[in-house]
Amino acid sequence: MVDLKGQYYRDKESFDRAIADVLDSSAFINGPQVKEFADALAGYLGVKHVITCANGTDALQIALMALGLQRGDEVIVPSFTYIASAEVISLLGLTPVMTDVDAESFEITAANIEKAISPKTKAIIPVHLYGRCCDMEAIMQVARRENLFVIEDNAQSIGGRITCSDSRVVSAGCFGDFGCTSFFPSKNLGCYGDGGALYTDNDELARKAAMIANHGQQKKYVHTVTGCNSRLDSIQAAVLNVKLRHLDEYIQRRRHAASYYDRHLSDIPQIIIPKESPSGSHVYHQYTLRVLEDMRDSLKEYLASKGIPSMVYYPLTLDRQEAFASVSRVAEPLDNASMLCRQVLSLPMHTELSEEELEYIVSAIKDFFNGKR
Repeated sequence: MVDLKGQYYRDKESFDRAIADVLDSSAFINGPQVKEFADALAGYLGVKHVITCANGTDALQIALMALGLQRGDEVIVPSFTYIASAEVISLLGLTPVMTDVDAESFEITAANIEKAISPKTKAIIPVHLYGRCCDMEAIMQVARRENLFVIEDNAQSIGGRITCSDSRVVSAGCFGDFGCTSFFPSKNLGCYGDGGALYTDNDELARKAAMIANHGQQKKYVHTVTGCNSRLDSIQAAVLNVKLRHLDEYIQRRRHAASYYDRHLSDIPQIIIPKESPSGSHVYHQYTLRVLEDMRDSLKEYLASKGIPSMVYYPLTLDRQEAFASVSRVAEPLDNASMLCRQVLSLPMHTELSEEELEYIVSAIKDFFNGKR
């Protein structure tokens, strides 16, 4: 599904030098590379503050903690996403409110959110899934009208851009009170371990988030609030400093692979290819098909027999996870989300895919549907 070794060897000298610099300095925690990366990422995103942390899940949790929500408050989240988006809500004693998603975009919409709002609703976590950007203008209109916080889960879509109705171009993750991302190795901007960040234009929220991530302290051994210990290591920041310089190139490589898939798979009746957003760029963290006629699992098995990996992201809606059975609220029938769990299949997608590999994958899929299996 990914080729991290190939990407490493593409710029091996730069990665080795960056890591060696950290080893030479031995500043493994909060070394200069961390601030350098935070500043560079803020400039790339066009946002005032970037607070680095240990992983993307921590980023979501720290953002919720900084907003000062109280136990029992409700947070709206799509039911079709990775568990982390709802997990942090539950961990803090808040109530995840599960909504359906759009069948074409796979994402939560403003209409889904409006159906889920109750007097207890305090925040929304829209998820930019698979690398595609949500309709944030519409979501922010609802949030402002209802006085709700917005935390964008941007773990899969960093580098995405949204063109607004007034022609402004805004980075995915930079509409709400916070944007949160993960630097898990397989992400579009991934490190060589775990890492994460949250970002905001709000000075006070940035101050609170930085304090929470550092044991709740503003100065050493003086703790203002109960926080956590969540840091981005200097070695990971050094790797990310190298990769950030190439992120737009990485995205173009992914888009090239996605375009190849589009051209060669769009005429298969049993497949629905990913839909581009009318206002936002798709950065293709995943290339996710919908496979119709209950053929998804058979196709997955056939591809595996040909040495081609594929993945189901995600096989269960969040409301069907036992962990949330007694702590969540389901806002509406989850018909689309349930259907997607039966249909979605993600194909290999990374920066190192060759034309030969793409041709082999596409040919295998065509053979399957042409009855040559």
